[in-house]
Amino acid sequence: MRRTINDLIAHIRALEDELETELIARRRELGVRWEEGRAVFGREMTARHHKLKMSVGRFLAKAGLLEILTAPFIYAVAIPVALLDLTASLFQTICFRVYGLRQVKRREYLVFDRHRLPYLNVLQKINCLYCSYANGVLAYVHEIASRTEQYWCPIKHAERVKGTHLRYAKFLDYGDTQNYPETLEQQRARLKADAEEAQG
Repeated sequence: MRRTINDLIAHIRALEDELETELIARRRELGVRWEEGRAVFGREMTARHHKLKMSVGRFLAKAGLLEILTAPFIYAVAIPVALLDLTASLFQTICFRVYGLRQVKRREYLVFDRHRLPYLNVLQKINCLYCSYANGVLAYVHEIASRTEQYWCPIKHAERVKGTHLRYAKFLDYGDTQNYPETLEQQRARLKADAEEAQG
């Protein structure tokens, strides 16, 4: 049974790689190229983008009143998200060093590029920056939590859980007491090996 799970994980990863290849091909079709680490468009495509740009006034006029009234609630979440970002970063800086684990690279999860799209107005750009930050922080914290869970409690739940991380599939089955001590040590050793590989 363990081999079947490993085969499925390998298949999922292969599909993710295939999806990324298709997304890259689609970006090329849209005229995206890379210059000095940034995605840029050709002159013709940039001109088209500028024609699509909607003024802030028109953007607000098209938005419903209720949508506009939700903005303070959306942006109020920025404070807890920033606190989560700070505490998760502090947590891994201290704890992962003690455990001998590789730290999660925050910059791999927080990507800010959509605000450079010429067809977005100032409000849309601010919205994109905020969404990039909030979703990036949640993904970053999710990875920190997954490594922590693998270190301390690599046991599957009895009930089905949505949104599990990739490490979860290799966790010990619920109630499998026979393999618990060895599996816990194997999970920790795997995390530490990842850390050593990253340093080497």
